[in-house]
Parts: sequence; structure tokens; C-alpha cells
Amino acid sequence: MSRIGKMPIEIPNGVEVKKDNNTLTIKGPKGELAKTFHNDMTIKIEGKEILVTRPSDNKIHKSLHGLTRSLIQNMIDGVTKGFEKTLEINGVGYRAQKQGTKLILNLGYSHPIEMEDPEGIMVEVPANNKIIVKGIDKELVGAHAANIRKQREPEPYKGKGVKYIDEHIRRKEGKAGK
Repeated sequence: MSRIGKMPIEIPNGVEVKKDNNTLTIKGPKGELAKTFHNDMTIKIEGKEILVTRPSDNKIHKSLHGLTRSLIQNMIDGVTKGFEKTLEINGVGYRAQKQGTKLILNLGYSHPIEMEDPEGIMVEVPANNKIIVKGIDKELVGAHAANIRKQREPEPYKGKGVKYIDEHIRRKEGKAGK
């Protein structure tokens, strides 16, 4: 049995869960999320708990079991607490600024990079070298943060570029002198 999949998911106060076939709609204080899960997984709402069960010990069913449970838990965490990723910009003259719903990045290219905030995602720039991506959908928050990082990935010699705040860049030694 899957150690993650068999654990029940607690529904906190203030969170409303609706089930239609294998589509779950979760509404909480921060917003509403809906997702359709695989037809083989059985999702039951019993009181203040959600249980996920699988039909067999098939390898595909085992992997879907834990995945389904984790996705539901992330949906509940998203509508109650929300998710956030923090990025840091390193480099001389590299900076970020916010204009309305646009994020403008100056990353050493001949032109500034403009990125529009996706729906459901909020981007904050508390300092010109720090970017915070917030939202209720963990997948969208991670994808948008990865897109921002992709504009100028950190390089190993000087460490210039956009990196996650908790990311460690493996530094390389430069060209050896005489």
C-alpha cells in the first residue's frame, strides 16, 4: 500500500469540497481550484476527511494513488495558505521592476524583458534584485518562477543571473593564469 496514498486528507474549517465524478472543486478563503483526476482512482469524502483508494496493486495504480493524494493535499494547502517562490537577481546592472501586471527584467541584454503575469498569479518586487511569485495553484507558481529564471540562468563563473533564493550555484574556477 502506498504510504502517502493511504493517509487521509483533513479538510480544514472554512474549506468547501465538492465532488462530481472524479472532478474535485475546492473552495477556500484564498480562492477556488478544480481538477479532474484519473478515472481509476476512487475519491471519497467522509465527514472532514478525503480518502483516495486504488482498484489494484498494478504499478500504474500505485503511482497514481500517491500522486492523486498529493495533488488534492496541494489544492487544499493552496486555497488555505497559498504558495510562493522567491527569486534573487545577481549581477551588475541586473534588476527587476513591476509596472501594473507586467514584470520588466533588465538582465544584461540589449533590451528589457517584459513578462505578463498569468491569471491567478501575483508577482511582487520588494527590492530591485528580489522577485516573489505568489498564487494558490502550486503548479502555476512553479512554472512561472521557472520561466522567470529561464530568462537568464545563473552561470557558474561569476554567479550572475536569476536564481531561487534557496538555490546553491556550484562555482567554477576561472581560467588559470601563468
